[in-house]
Amino acid sequence: MDPDSPTARWERRTELLLTPASLAFLGAYAFLVLAPEAEDAHRDLALAVLLAAWAVFAVDYGVRWRLSGRRLGYVLTHVLDTVVLILPLLRPLRIVRIYEVMQRRSGRPRLSLHARVISYAGISATLLGFTGALAVYQQERDAPGADMRTFGDAVWWACSTLTTVGYGDIVPVTTGGRVIAAGMMACGLALLGAVTGSFSSWLIQVFSREDERPPGS
Repeated sequence: MDPDSPTARWERRTELLLTPASLAFLGAYAFLVLAPEAEDAHRDLALAVLLAAWAVFAVDYGVRWRLSGRRLGYVLTHVLDTVVLILPLLRPLRIVRIYEVMQRRSGRPRLSLHARVISYAGISATLLGFTGALAVYQQERDAPGADMRTFGDAVWWACSTLTTVGYGDIVPVTTGGRVIAAGMMACGLALLGAVTGSFSSWLIQVFSREDERPPGS
């Protein structure tokens, strides 16, 4: 993307502003899921925050779509942005990009590629695990025959799913829960592959430098 294009300028201006909205959305959703017996006024406030944050995401998407001038082409080439708009629980993953923005603005050197891949994968896994646990717990907690009765069960299930261990002691029984599980399995494989590939590449570079070093140096 051209750094001087209208879309790029808009993204630079709104990146740090959208992150609080992402966290507010996640916090409001977590409250609605984990506090079903809260007072109606509190739940209404959380719902209002959730809807307001989603409206901000929709406006941001609409502006970037309009600035691109590509209409349907923008939707087809920005599938992830479209999915995040439909499933805003994934929106907190924007936090991963905040480091880049802040480093560019302050002029500080960035971490090495391998360190960035590993740190970003760790942050992404934490956010995906938490949001996935919330989403699947909402689907499963009152389902007949479900063995995921507490949020702790959901967190344990999310950890075993993202790490591709899959103990099978807790499994989703609802259609929605299984769809979420399939998405988390795919994300877990992708994150594991990224970390493993980056670590392997780093080891190869280290060994290559050792082999190229003159004897006795």
